[in-house]
Amino acid sequence: MLLSLTTGLAILGAVSAHTGCGGHEIGARNLGGRVISKRQVADNVEDVTQECTYYTYEPAAKITKEYPVAWQPAHIVQGDQEAQDMFAQINKTLGEKFANIPVRPAEGTEGNDPQDSGCWWSATKCTQPAQDTGLQPDLTTMPEPETWGFGFDDGPNCSHNALYNFLGKENQRATMFFIGSNVIDWPVQAIRAKTDGHEICIHTWSHAKMTSVSSEQAFAELYYTRKVIKALLDVTPKCWRPPYGDVDNRIRAIAQHMNLTNIVWSDDTFDWQIGTNGVTQETVAGNYQKVIDKAKNGEYKTHGPIVLNHEINNNTMSELIAQYPKIKESFKNIVPVNVGYNITHPYAEEDYFYPNFEQYVAGTRNYSSTPIDGVQPSSSASGSAGASGSAGATGGAGAASGSGSASAGGATKSGASADQKNSGAVQNAVAGSLAAVGAALALLA
Repeated sequence: MLLSLTTGLAILGAVSAHTGCGGHEIGARNLGGRVISKRQVADNVEDVTQECTYYTYEPAAKITKEYPVAWQPAHIVQGDQEAQDMFAQINKTLGEKFANIPVRPAEGTEGNDPQDSGCWWSATKCTQPAQDTGLQPDLTTMPEPETWGFGFDDGPNCSHNALYNFLGKENQRATMFFIGSNVIDWPVQAIRAKTDGHEICIHTWSHAKMTSVSSEQAFAELYYTRKVIKALLDVTPKCWRPPYGDVDNRIRAIAQHMNLTNIVWSDDTFDWQIGTNGVTQETVAGNYQKVIDKAKNGEYKTHGPIVLNHEINNNTMSELIAQYPKIKESFKNIVPVNVGYNITHPYAEEDYFYPNFEQYVAGTRNYSSTPIDGVQPSSSASGSAGASGSAGATGGAGAASGSGSASAGGATKSGASADQKNSGAVQNAVAGSLAAVGAALALLA
């Protein structure tokens, strides 16, 4: 059965150039049309045309009717009783505690309460809801000193092999904020992220500006992204990032009811802007340099930044590869966000264990099916040093080319090695994941 991919150009009208992701790139990610290729290429292939040729992945093809149309604003699918029941519970809470928070305009911040009782990030950069709301603060910085919170928005990108291969050579893991439509369009690429040991978080179904949609739509954007990640990657993320950083207490309440921690950022590379409105690679390199200079000037002696990067096209992925040696030289640590908060149990499933911060910087990078070195799972954020991570924020088919990877050929490879004490469990977990990917690829033959 061929997987039908639907063009998402209609979403462009609702997308603007906000802080964070741009929007101009959304339509370019999913060109639509019928799936014509039998299989996805191997991980070592960095030819863009080969990587981004559509393919059939039977497990994804079988479930498409259970989900909203890719790249269309999400709504609860007709007949999905589980989703309807869950939203009914959430909507009751919204009516009781957050009825005063309106649906926001799609453009601008008009109509914001001057006291910002709704803690609307887009209007005031508010990240700490009032205590009486019962809502948790957003994660915006890293609790560990001189530590870069490392992650990418908007994946999986069909052409990310050059980036992922580079990260593998550096023994570097990241937090991947995945769009549900990209996951169902490019499932094998999504599976690779998990297999490579990266953390998986939610970035909505259609890259919606969340405060501008109804509560039912906002719920569906999160619910179906989480569901498709579970269906294809067999994990249920407990973290998410709002597109454009756009969140308020109404949206936080929906996410918190779904056991999702909101991760925003403190520093923005604006990498998505390369090639738009005269923005050049040099401009974005300067944005990276500003973050690096903060480290050199001692601004991160008590904490670290969470930095916004994107997995959307050759420009963003290749620029990260080029900047990585400077980041590595200027920061003591570069770690995924959950690792920085000692969240060793980032999924709802009980058989996935990730290293804590101390273990990660000592060399343990892979997840295991058992607690690593006897460390019990942690589902909540905690840091061992530095400032609180809840400090206020200050805030297709784009291709990562092989030449982009080559441009960072001078990067110093990480000297860290896997923790030998846990090598057996780690190897078993990785072997199991590799076997799963092998089976998935076999289905494509």
